[in-house]
Amino acid sequence: MLRALHFEITKIYIQRLCSWMRTTTEEISKDEDWIPLSTLERNMSQYAISYLPLSFQAMTNSAMNQIAFTVQNLRSEATKSEDMLDELQGIQESVRLAFLNCFLDFAGYLERIGGELSQSRSSEDSDLQNGYLHGVAREFPGVHSGGSVDDSHKRLLIVLSNIGYCKNELSDGLYNKYKHIWLQDGEKDEESSDIRDLITSFSAVEEKVLENYTYAKSHLIRAAASNYLLDSGVQWEGAPAVKGIRDATIELLHCLVAVHAEVLSGAKPLLEKTLSILLEGLIDTFLSLFNEKKAKDFKALDANGFCQLMLELEYFETVLHTYFSPEAHEAFKSLQGILLEKACESASESTENPGHHRRATRGSEDAMADDRSQGHTVSPDDLLALAHQYSTELLDRELERTRLNIACFMDSSPQSTSFTGSAKPAFSSYQGSVSSPSYRRQQTVGSPAHSRRRR
Repeated sequence: MLRALHFEITKIYIQRLCSWMRTTTEEISKDEDWIPLSTLERNMSQYAISYLPLSFQAMTNSAMNQIAFTVQNLRSEATKSEDMLDELQGIQESVRLAFLNCFLDFAGYLERIGGELSQSRSSEDSDLQNGYLHGVAREFPGVHSGGSVDDSHKRLLIVLSNIGYCKNELSDGLYNKYKHIWLQDGEKDEESSDIRDLITSFSAVEEKVLENYTYAKSHLIRAAASNYLLDSGVQWEGAPAVKGIRDATIELLHCLVAVHAEVLSGAKPLLEKTLSILLEGLIDTFLSLFNEKKAKDFKALDANGFCQLMLELEYFETVLHTYFSPEAHEAFKSLQGILLEKACESASESTENPGHHRRATRGSEDAMADDRSQGHTVSPDDLLALAHQYSTELLDRELERTRLNIACFMDSSPQSTSFTGSAKPAFSSYQGSVSSPSYRRQQTVGSPAHSRRRR
């Protein structure tokens, strides 16, 4: 009788420890200080976490150590009674579920924190646009001095690091430490299923918070892309001779350089994924801007303008090739095709109205001008050959000239960075089409590759 009473009291004690874990998890999540830990404090992890995951870890260790000791004592007593063995298995299962639910709860709280940051940023951006915060320090309530992060974008990176740390390091480590409490010999399938469920849950939260971060950055990149295409002082129907990449190209690239530095220091394991998303968004922005402004800013695109843009696009492709996803490559080819189509259309209009267009002055452009004056049509192959000529003459030189600006995207150090023809991608996806008779059939106005709307 006394043994059964002691068993029941111990069972209640374990249940209360499990409830305490879940309650304390919620309390811990409200106490984020936004101070990134040093590399040593986070045990050399690549994730620049705050103290929040370590608080959660300390709390879990404290409760689970007591539970493990108590369950071990129950095992000794349960061997004397079949009923106690069955009841012990129920206790072990309840401990397992409480452990897993604590992690799932914590993932949910991290998702909530990320969502609140995004809402705060949206509200702040709205106020800034309305002029309410002009000249006022941009601070968040409750932020402590002495190393805390104020910027909401960097806070989102802290949240992402906390999620990644829990997903890839903490959940697996703690599960393996305490799985002996509930797992019996040979239950490998259940172990794999539990860990897979935890990783899946944190991955889903990571996707949502990363989407918030890239969405915030995409607004800045769209503004820079608009300046690059529309506000750089170039009249695309009468562009000057191509002499290299423009300053606007470097200014646009600096937006991605800033993101690279921010993510590298704040959530390094997510660097490639983040930049791939933003690069795809940048190309989609180019496509969107071209379609939106084709009746005004892009009414015409002469040979110089076409070659200038093709050179700069190849520069982007060379510098950022590591982050090109298959979707980005597809969008990139669509953009090149649209530019070529517009340049051909402008050349045809120039043939019909030769007096309304400036004659080109350089090398092969003179030959093209002669063709126009004689009523000959400038073919896509001619334009691509001219663009290839500029690429051959200027791209390597421009890569070398701007090597300090783009060093973060290169494998080697700035001092040793040297660009040769073999180090860069082949001249666009269309170089091989210069002599292809099927090219014109592919580049029709109604082509799905050109008219599709991307996310």
